[in-house]
Amino acid sequence: MTELSERLRLSEELLQEMPAAPISAQEPVRDAVIDPPENAVFSLSELSLWYGNKQALGDVGFKIPVKRVTALIGPSGCGKSTLIRCLNRMNDLIAGVRTIGVVSYHGQDIYAPDIDPVEVRRRIGMVFQKPNPFPKSIYENVAFGAKVNGYKGNMSQLVEQSLRQAALWTEVKDELKKSGLALSGGQQQRLCIARALAVQPDVILMDEPCSALDPIATLKIEDLIRELVKDYTIIIVTHNMQQAARVSDYTAFMLSDAQGVGHLVEYGPANDIFTNPKDKRTEDYITGRFG
Repeated sequence: MTELSERLRLSEELLQEMPAAPISAQEPVRDAVIDPPENAVFSLSELSLWYGNKQALGDVGFKIPVKRVTALIGPSGCGKSTLIRCLNRMNDLIAGVRTIGVVSYHGQDIYAPDIDPVEVRRRIGMVFQKPNPFPKSIYENVAFGAKVNGYKGNMSQLVEQSLRQAALWTEVKDELKKSGLALSGGQQQRLCIARALAVQPDVILMDEPCSALDPIATLKIEDLIRELVKDYTIIIVTHNMQQAARVSDYTAFMLSDAQGVGHLVEYGPANDIFTNPKDKRTEDYITGRFG
C-alpha cells in the first residue's frame, strides 16, 4: 500500500472514531500557498464575500491552472461552495450578496462593471451536487443550453459529441427521446455534464458531483473527470479526501475562523497536500483530528 493510500485509510478510520475538535486561531503558515507554474485560468486576489451582514469568505487568493483538476476540500461550512460559485458569478443570483476583491479569468476581472455575467456562465459551466436534468428528453436536455445561446451548427452532431464526451452516448444513443428523468442517478449526472459541455465552455465547476451517487457511478464520474481534463479546466468541491487525492492535480484546503469566515489555509500540488502538508491544520484535517 502506498504512503498516500495508507494515510487516507487511517484518516477515514480516525474521522469515524474522533470527535470534532474546535478550530484554533492561527496565523497562516508562510509559503503554504504555492502558485502553479502553469498558466492560470483564474487568479484570485483578496476575495471576500458577504451574505447580507454575514461574511462567508475572507481574503482568498491563489491561482488555478489551465487544464488541470483543482479540488477544494475542508469541513462543512468553510466556504468551498461559496468560493466555487464566485468563479462564475452564481452568487450574484442570491439577494444581498456583496463581493469584493478580484477574480481574474484569463486576465479579465469577471466582476468588472462591463462584464456580462450570462457570458461568464457560458464560458464557465457548472455541475451541481444533485443531478438536475430538465423534464425533457435526453436530446432536448443536451440541446437546451446550445439553443438558448443561439447555436447555428448541426444540433444532432453537437448532442452526440457532448454525450460521447460525457461517456453516455453508448448507453442512450437508441433512447434519445426518453425522458432524462428516467435515467439512473449516475446517468443523470453524466447527462448534466453533457448539457454543460454542449455550450462549449472553457471551465467546468463541479460542486460535490458524486455525493448523491453510489460507488460504481462515482467511479465513472471520476474516470470522466480525468478524461475531460485533457480539454477543460475542472474545479471540484468534495468532502471525500480520497476522491480529491484520486482526481486532482492541485488541492486547496479551506477552514472557517471563529466568526465563521472561510479562509484558504493551504494550496499546492495534491500529492504535497496529502503527504507533506506545510500547515499543521491541514495535516490535522487530513488525518482526521477534526472535520
